[in-house]
Amino acid sequence: MPVEIEGLKGLPMAGDDIVVVESEERARMLSAGRKKKLDKDRLLKIGEERMELASPSEEESERVELPIIVKADVQGTVQAVTDSLRSLNSSQVFVSVVHVGVGSISQSDLDLAQACGACIVGFNIRSPPSAVIQAADRAKIKIILQRVIYHLLKDIGELIVEKAPGTSETQVAGEAQVLDIFEITGRSKSKGADVKIAGCKVITGHIAKSSIMRLLRSGEVVFEGSCASLKQEKQDVETVTKGKECGLVIEDCFDFQIGDVVQCLEEIRRKPKFISSDNGAVRIEC
Repeated sequence: MPVEIEGLKGLPMAGDDIVVVESEERARMLSAGRKKKLDKDRLLKIGEERMELASPSEEESERVELPIIVKADVQGTVQAVTDSLRSLNSSQVFVSVVHVGVGSISQSDLDLAQACGACIVGFNIRSPPSAVIQAADRAKIKIILQRVIYHLLKDIGELIVEKAPGTSETQVAGEAQVLDIFEITGRSKSKGADVKIAGCKVITGHIAKSSIMRLLRSGEVVFEGSCASLKQEKQDVETVTKGKECGLVIEDCFDFQIGDVVQCLEEIRRKPKFISSDNGAVRIEC
């Protein structure tokens, strides 16, 4: 039997109980008490989930959490949006849906978002009142409103890419060929031990003094170490680019030979990518 109820401040969830009481004052008191308990239970649950995430496995040591609050027009949409967002979980970012609800975004949603550092997703709902938007701006809470699921996943995918720590990779920034070898011997104790200088020409990329150097001979790694000195025309420099000649000293390396190749190694952080296919499927590629 359908029933119409007036005066509700928000939409009830499917499965919620309706309790009849003797007065409006009693109803308000019960409603406020239950809301307070519900908010407390939500925060406790979030805290427990974060405690579980605080001790990740070795493989997930750099995995970070992206907490999200989901609001939508109907309960079925809430579940569909939640499932779609969780499909974006990756080895670097865990999408944690901390709360879901039906109806527009309210001040209580902002309070919860501020408490757990979440962003708020509104799908197929009206724009929040200006007071809520202003409060979100002051609290620096991100609100994403969309009516197309692909656009929503794209927005969240961009957040994931931004938040992801990335993976550390070593790449070859440049190579130089050893053309000549100079040896400085008989130095005083104040100037340090004898050194070998490799006279090189940069053949690809650049050579940077702050980087690690790898010495190759016939394609095999002979030595790897820090750059102790990098000079160009007797002047100390930080970088030498392709086509230029330089004098290079690798710390504790005394085995240069003409024809050797010196590689300049740099560590980079590679971020994941948001990938979408022609059939509308999306994923995060790490």
